Amino acid sequence: MTLQTLLDNKKITKYQLSMISGVPKTTILDICSGKSSIQKCSARTVFQIAKALNLTMENIMELDDNEYNSETGMPTDKSHFECGLPIYVQNSLDRMKKSWKIVDSGKKDINWDTCWCELNADLNSAEVENLISSEQAWYLRRKYLRMENTI
Repeated sequence: MTLQTLLDNKKITKYQLSMISGVPKTTILDICSGKSSIQKCSARTVFQIAKALNLTMENIMELDDNEYNSETGMPTDKSHFECGLPIYVQNSLDRMKKSWKIVDSGKKDINWDTCWCELNADLNSAEVENLISSEQAWYLRRKYLRMENTI
């Protein structure tokens, strides 16, 4: 679980945590975004966050365990690649999700192949136009088109 997930569960904003803990908002934002790791924060920062959330320091230190690559600092969960997509890609993605839901339930969806082709074409177009990165395009292809990069 990440600090952001914990805050969401407790219905506390990053700003509210900053106010009640005394930890600068930028520090909270960096931890929640993955730019900084809780393990690299000072004991005082961990203590302030723990106290504000009515948890132990140990609870806080365990929060982002294995959720970020220790070498790159990037999240291991790549779902952030689904954010900020061009609207036409998002619309195709939404249609593909609905189609997969039907197909995965064991039913036939007569629109599946159309949805698949449309999403594939939109991902290719957005990638070529540099609206999404190649890494982002391949994440979406693997997840929603169930393709593998053979290159």
